[in-house]
Amino acid sequence: MQLIIERGALLKALSHVQNVVERRNTIPILSNVLLSAEGSQVSFSATDLDMEIVDVTEAIVSVPGQITAPAHTLYEIVRKLPDGADVELRYQAGEDPRLTVQAGRSRFALPVLPAGDFPVMSGDHEGVTYSLLKEDLKRLIDKTRFAVSTEETRYYLNGLYLHTITEDGSAYLRAVATDGHRLALAEMPAPEGSVGGAGVIIPRKTIDQARRLLDDGAGYVEMTVSPAKIRFTLGNASLTSKIIDGSFPDYGRVIPKNNDKSMIVDTGVLARAVDRVSTISAEKSRSVKMSIEPGRLTLTVRNIEAGQAVEEAEIEYDSDALEIGFNARYILDVMGQIAGEQVELRLNDAASPTLVLDTADQGVQYVLMPLRV
Repeated sequence: MQLIIERGALLKALSHVQNVVERRNTIPILSNVLLSAEGSQVSFSATDLDMEIVDVTEAIVSVPGQITAPAHTLYEIVRKLPDGADVELRYQAGEDPRLTVQAGRSRFALPVLPAGDFPVMSGDHEGVTYSLLKEDLKRLIDKTRFAVSTEETRYYLNGLYLHTITEDGSAYLRAVATDGHRLALAEMPAPEGSVGGAGVIIPRKTIDQARRLLDDGAGYVEMTVSPAKIRFTLGNASLTSKIIDGSFPDYGRVIPKNNDKSMIVDTGVLARAVDRVSTISAEKSRSVKMSIEPGRLTLTVRNIEAGQAVEEAEIEYDSDALEIGFNARYILDVMGQIAGEQVELRLNDAASPTLVLDTADQGVQYVLMPLRV
């Protein structure tokens, strides 16, 4: 195999695929990236056996072929080469096979493993295929992924639940994440062809990789969703992943329907106030007490060792006075996703979940479970 490729194109492709490769691998081939050169293109593939990413880019291929080389090492080499450099990649079988990387006066020889040993995901992607603007998929991910659980015991919560629903005659594509303490929901009008597809739980790592791809691509992303796998295709890059085999809980039962107390507050004012008073909160619970009365919100944190913090803020509220506690980190995570200048909290009592709504985006909902304070 022998080819010449522009450093920028090579770096972009490698940056996509090397993120999938784990730093520590018990299976040596999984530390490598598969290079496949043919015609006027070279493709780069990486996998962790649960997820596979492939990126294709233009190159001047003089000798077609395939080989695998250490993904992170190759990426770091290319990252440190000068901008605009032409990079030659050359591999020739022999007693001591190496992948030679040469640019200008720099030359590297990397160990290789046979391309035939590289695991390739099966190509069975029968399912529903549809396209949506990358900005729309970005929004679904960004508004919800912070609530994905990191607790491995409830593995079915370790991902983003993507599915279509029909309400009042309209179809929506909806993303939901929860860790049992909070819930995040974002939806958009269902793209053409998406209705009827399987509801899937996309693993957290897959969501993170898909989000990285969206930063570099443009236009539309094509998604193929089947009961076993999901594929994202954006430009010349495609990401295929297994999904979490489990049932997502009936989240609709958690979303409050009858919270009749409405508090409207400036989003930035609430976020900054919570951030300030939580400075002295106990690290484990990070609990903040909200005392809510008409026109005024009082935030209080008491810590036996660090002292007490109190801050007041103006609000729109005309119901009965109420005291309720929340985890400060959870409030700040939600406030970080609110697009509007004001946020609405719909409350019931100190022991019931609170519904948080974005005044500028009706397609998102958040639920916060209270803490006892």
